[in-house]
Amino acid sequence: RPEKGEKMADGPGICQRIVQVVFEYDTPRIVHIKNKKVGLINRVIQLGIIGYVIGWVFVYKKGYQDFGDIVSSVSTKLKGVAYPNRSDIDPALNRVWDIAGLVVPPQQRDGFFIMTNMIITPDQSQGTCAEAPWAGGNLTCTDTDTSNCPAGQIELTGNGMFTGKCASFDNETQTCEIQGWCPVEQQDNPPSPGVLEDAKEFTVLLKNTISFPLFNFTKRNILDEYDPDYLKNCRFNNSDPVDKYCPIIKLDTMVKEANQNFTKLAEQGGIIGISITWDCNLDYSSSHCLPKYSFSRLDKADSKVSPGYNFRYARYYKQNNIDYRTLIKAYGIRFDVVVSGRAGKFNIIPTTMNIGSGLALLGVATILCDIVVLYVLKKKYFYQEKKYMMVDDDDDLRPLTFQLFAKPAKKMSGKYEELEEDPTINQHRGAGPKYGS
Repeated sequence: RPEKGEKMADGPGICQRIVQVVFEYDTPRIVHIKNKKVGLINRVIQLGIIGYVIGWVFVYKKGYQDFGDIVSSVSTKLKGVAYPNRSDIDPALNRVWDIAGLVVPPQQRDGFFIMTNMIITPDQSQGTCAEAPWAGGNLTCTDTDTSNCPAGQIELTGNGMFTGKCASFDNETQTCEIQGWCPVEQQDNPPSPGVLEDAKEFTVLLKNTISFPLFNFTKRNILDEYDPDYLKNCRFNNSDPVDKYCPIIKLDTMVKEANQNFTKLAEQGGIIGISITWDCNLDYSSSHCLPKYSFSRLDKADSKVSPGYNFRYARYYKQNNIDYRTLIKAYGIRFDVVVSGRAGKFNIIPTTMNIGSGLALLGVATILCDIVVLYVLKKKYFYQEKKYMMVDDDDDLRPLTFQLFAKPAKKMSGKYEELEEDPTINQHRGAGPKYGS
């Protein structure tokens, strides 16, 4: 701080400094550094970037293509006949079962359900009867104690409305009497093993039509070149180079491909996912655009609470002017079909963009090498001096940092300079600290 009465040294004012900063221009200075370590680092990084652009972006990710999303529709057709022929089940279940009775509903969107086990309660009609003990809540009662059966109350998990009386469910159990469809189901658990275990031999024909609107491309999984006789007799086999494209698949094959056991699955039911994947390169012939099938179980196989898959439905009829129904609790396997995929085709726009991005990435090599040269190497101060320079009035060259005593660099031209290694670069003339160490 100047003494009292002493004038401050003249210097640029604030406005002048702002103008200098605003109208300042930076241009890269090219310095050729002959250093094996730095050169090796530079080439390794460049090769890595080039390998990434060619191998990952263009070969693996097909960065030269434009990609379109898939639009798909799926329909299914099942065939099969089963006959349980067992003595340990209800005689009403020992009959010939075909697709018309086992596929419920007959058609559904993107999937199908096949019944493999069941509890059938025939000839139900409106009346009064004993509620099932497992229907929910405390339903036990006696002829003298019906406190658990208030008249007019409905148990939401039950089968009807309480009448306020007690009735015999079987020879040992008395439960609340209800008004509803009677008699109620007489068992809580389905037969074991499943009634229709033989359904594993049933087959399903998957009809899948896909399109890629961006490329005006449409195709089916049932190929036009298929021979009609082959299509009738082929069965899907994932390990066969030809049959792995067959659209007719046995139910047991799908369950095995999902690493499940059909016998166990048929007892309580479950959900199997069918995945059809189309990965098409439209730069080649359309014959190379083929589906890939895979299978997995979608529900939790080892669930302790409410395992499997089941639901109830009824078939109604009228006899002697009285409404009857047959109640069926169906256990089975639901197959959900999921179609995914994309198509790619050469387009100059993504190709040019990815090439430009790759060239821009090469600048990373320069940045990393600058960090090594200017902040890591022992001669970093010398390189900093050569890297940064301020030019005033187009002719006054003054380094921003101090001058080092070194062997003069080989001059090339105004903006370019070539540096060679000098073993005495860090030696200061006379006593003093060693720079760059």
